[in-house]
Amino acid sequence: MAHPDRLRDPFIDFYRIQRLIFLLPISSFLPFNLLLEALMTTRIILAAVLGSIAMFIWTAIAHMALPLGEAGVNKMPNEEAMVDAMKVNLGDHRGFYIFPGPDVGPNASKKDKDDSMKRMTEKIKTGPSGLLMYYPSRPFVFGRALGIEFVTELLEALLVISLLAQTRLTTFTGRATFVTAAGILAAIATNVSYWNWYGFPKRYIASYMLIEIVGFFLIGIVAAMVLKRSTHA
Repeated sequence: MAHPDRLRDPFIDFYRIQRLIFLLPISSFLPFNLLLEALMTTRIILAAVLGSIAMFIWTAIAHMALPLGEAGVNKMPNEEAMVDAMKVNLGDHRGFYIFPGPDVGPNASKKDKDDSMKRMTEKIKTGPSGLLMYYPSRPFVFGRALGIEFVTELLEALLVISLLAQTRLTTFTGRATFVTAAGILAAIATNVSYWNWYGFPKRYIASYMLIEIVGFFLIGIVAAMVLKRSTHA
């Protein structure tokens, strides 16, 4: 004899399955997830574009309208004589130079390198030292440089906002703070080392750190505004 449960009307089972499907969260369906992801991706790209525009405008103001871009940078006295000396001694050998430099070859032993470092340290203490980026000639197109700068800032904005989208931060303040903190980290990562190891002027370091942090702060504000209505799947 068949079990009573097996004598149920098959249409009743189908009806129950239908009800179960409609009771499932709509976010469990693939098309809806794809829609959410596409919407979020669009907002991330929009926030990155708008944020990079805000950052680009700020950096332009900082360099052209404010003294921040020139802080710690001085014109070389007797520039013509210095340039003539570089032409004679460096010629066409463009590159990045440090002086005093190491006085041993690349295949020197560890002891020789250690001794060379001690001699460099003494020379730095008692005489001139610095860095030199030398080009015998350099084609420079201002518009191209601006374009590269904007693309760089767009990539920075896209990366930090993509990271922001992976967090559970939902408040305006939380999102803006996250991006600003990323900017502080980026500013510290390079600028402080330049001051510590190469002796970059403190005014220069402080100014460029400020420019970078404010730029990321603006990206954070834009991102918080654009992403404010987004929800986690």
